[in-house]
Amino acid sequence: MTRKLYYEDCHLARFTARVVRCEGCEKGYYVNLDQTAFYPEGGGQACDLGTLAGIPVLDVRERGEDVIHLCAGPLEVGSTVEGVIDYERRFDLMQQHSGEHIVSGVVHEKFGYHNVGFHMGSEVITIDFDGPIAAEDLPVIEAKVNEAVWKNIPLRIWYPSPEELPAVGYRTKRELPWPVRIVEVPGYDKCACCGVHVACTGEIGLVKLFSVVKFHQGVRIEMACGRRALEHLSAVYDQNRQVSQAFSARILETGAAARQMNELLAKEKYIITGLQRQLFEGIAKSYANRTDVVHFESGLEPALVRELADRIADFCNGFAAVFSDSGEAGYSFCLVTREGDLRPLGREMTQALDGRGGGKPNFQQGRVNATEAQIRAFFENH
Repeated sequence: MTRKLYYEDCHLARFTARVVRCEGCEKGYYVNLDQTAFYPEGGGQACDLGTLAGIPVLDVRERGEDVIHLCAGPLEVGSTVEGVIDYERRFDLMQQHSGEHIVSGVVHEKFGYHNVGFHMGSEVITIDFDGPIAAEDLPVIEAKVNEAVWKNIPLRIWYPSPEELPAVGYRTKRELPWPVRIVEVPGYDKCACCGVHVACTGEIGLVKLFSVVKFHQGVRIEMACGRRALEHLSAVYDQNRQVSQAFSARILETGAAARQMNELLAKEKYIITGLQRQLFEGIAKSYANRTDVVHFESGLEPALVRELADRIADFCNGFAAVFSDSGEAGYSFCLVTREGDLRPLGREMTQALDGRGGGKPNFQQGRVNATEAQIRAFFENH
């Protein structure tokens, strides 16, 4: 049995231990120690990383009552080694995990929902709950959670006796067999958990809830705690500062400035659309009574390519073929006719001009990877 120092002192970053066993494996060496501060993966929390006698520890898992360290090199059985935890990483994981507990406790108290999924990513963590939560509820939840953080409440972690356990009233989705390790944030949460947590809530620093979206039968909340939350908010602030400068608006008024800009752009787009349609009308009329028109127009989006082709088809005889280069290699195209089936022509053209497309008998749209000269030559020889 390995003595689990990480439960005795969550801040322990250096320790000494005796090597009990070392055996080679495909990925390195499995090492057992008589005691360890390396937390093994479990409870939704990743394992600790670091070194043993200077040798990198690649993974840590539990095997029964033992903690197994996957090391990059061998260690001599019977020797005493120094273990060094990557404490910055450990502390970050403790901040995230403890913050998640408080959020889950507050949601459970307010709505009665259970935490049914928990994932700790490299940038944010997500929690899944089995009931609906509106976006308008997030500020209320967040305020309550940070209230617990700033009170700097000491966490209580213990193993109730078999007689005590039924009366503990801890947050759980199902009944658990004894022994059960209880992690409590007094006044905010009480939950069964095998993870490593901060000693006091103040060490979490800050909890920020970013979003809530529908997920299965409930919702998923995205959040971050401590340094991660600060780094994220600092990045957001920097982006907003740049927006503020671009709009010549105060830092807390960029939303209003962006809305004003959108309204201005919508008006400009309306004017441009009207002028564009007048231009298309003039182009279309210039092809009146022409047969099988091939027209090139620069800078059109696919929807406008189709609109122009459709307008030309109103005036010409045969088909209207419009091609536009919009900064990418090749041309987007649209073929339109009022009579006949364009599908054979569309297939032949895309095969000859290295393109692809499709549509209905009287309408074909897509893209070709060819030059204007190659496109014109295809139609001249067709």
